Amino acid sequence: MFLKLFPLWAPLAALVGFLGAPLLASWGGAIVPLLMLVMLCMGLTLKPVDFVALGTCKRAFLVGMLLQFTVMPLAALLIATLVDLGPELTIGLVLVGSVAGGTSSNVMTYLAGGNVALSVSMTACSTLASTVMTPLLLAFLVGSSVQVPAAEMMLSLVQIILLPVGIGVLVNTLAAGAMTTRLHAALAPLSVMTILLIIAIVVAINAQRVAEVAVVVVLATLAHNVTGLTLGYLTARLVGFDSVICRTIAIEVGMQNSGLATALALKFFTPLSALPGAIFSVWLNITGSVFASVMTWSDSRKPRK
Repeated sequence: MFLKLFPLWAPLAALVGFLGAPLLASWGGAIVPLLMLVMLCMGLTLKPVDFVALGTCKRAFLVGMLLQFTVMPLAALLIATLVDLGPELTIGLVLVGSVAGGTSSNVMTYLAGGNVALSVSMTACSTLASTVMTPLLLAFLVGSSVQVPAAEMMLSLVQIILLPVGIGVLVNTLAAGAMTTRLHAALAPLSVMTILLIIAIVVAINAQRVAEVAVVVVLATLAHNVTGLTLGYLTARLVGFDSVICRTIAIEVGMQNSGLATALALKFFTPLSALPGAIFSVWLNITGSVFASVMTWSDSRKPRK
């Protein structure tokens, strides 16, 4: 029940961050360790086979990975330009678009009746690929207007992603089956609570500016999220995939690892540039749940064979 109500918890976490700003604003230094904990939880659910696309889904995997690192960063820059977000918020939104798929995408894929194995493989591989792709995309798209420390960012991503995910995969591969079964039951709630805390901290840090930029950031991040879901689905459909693969790719493209974007924004740019990531974290769980509901409703309307 706790996980199913995540679309409710995310806005509440943002509200807690706003109301508890005097206390939570001082916790900014905890965001990177908290994100590393989420990455460790992700690694503990994976095995080496999850980083290799399934033989029957290689084409879908390649298309999904291509869309992951093209649709979202380009859509972010276009939306930021159209609504004139300003330099700091533009960096934040483009950063959201340049990271890997979100860790909750696998759950949403399951709820939407998608291909969970493909989703896990895409999330795992895009997460590792983001150590290189994220700094390069950011430097290419906004590097002309702001200094992007690409090399330093890559080193940080190795620390934030590769190290904890690698440890998690190793433990999950070597540990006894009964132990990992018990452990897996606690990983999803722990990841959700950690992400909620990150949302609250980022909102708290930006509490004084939230009133000024809230409406435009909320609308821009919503447009970004919906664009990813829509173009991910439609492009996959145009390529010729069935509905199950299309919904999987749509979720992987539209649901970004906004916690990672938030941590990188705080570490390398400004607190305000972290706000799009925090707001995106709220939206992706709401829209993801709605998308999953629409897909399952659509399935229920089809005549049984």
